[in-house]
Formats: sequence, C-alpha cells, structure tokens
Amino acid sequence: MQLGTRWTSGDEAPRAVPEALRRGIRSVDESIPNDDLGQPRPRWTLTWLEGRPIAELDTGVIVTLGADGEPVVRHDPDDGFA
Repeated sequence: MQLGTRWTSGDEAPRAVPEALRRGIRSVDESIPNDDLGQPRPRWTLTWLEGRPIAELDTGVIVTLGADGEPVVRHDPDDGFA
C-alpha cells in the first residue's frame, strides 16, 4: 500500500486523484448536508493498493474504481460512523 494524501470533504481533490475517482468523490461530497452548527467536514484519505486508488472518508464511505474504470461508492460498516 502506498499512502497518498488527505483533504477536507467539499474541497477540490488533489491532482493525484484520477478524474473518474473525482467524480465519485464529488457525488459523495454533494450528498453530505451542510452542518448548521459549524462542525468540521469529514476528511478524505487517498491511498493506493496494488496501483489502484482508494479514497476513504472519515465516515467510512469508500470510493474505488471498478473494472470498467467507473467510480464505485460503498460504506464500510466497521469503520467511521454508524
């Protein structure tokens, strides 16, 4: 595994993030409601496993690329928030 970088949800993803993965990340970011109490937004972590990018949000949402190169969004119930 190769570590990548971290950034705050809603911010522009770093250039190291492939465009197809950016689309999946944007769709997740757009689904997160604004916090009227001003709490900080969760952060993304980009890692590379066997040369494939994986973006994971602090909440347990994971965005990867499928075999067709399109983004796949899933939630790891054992990670992040319920």
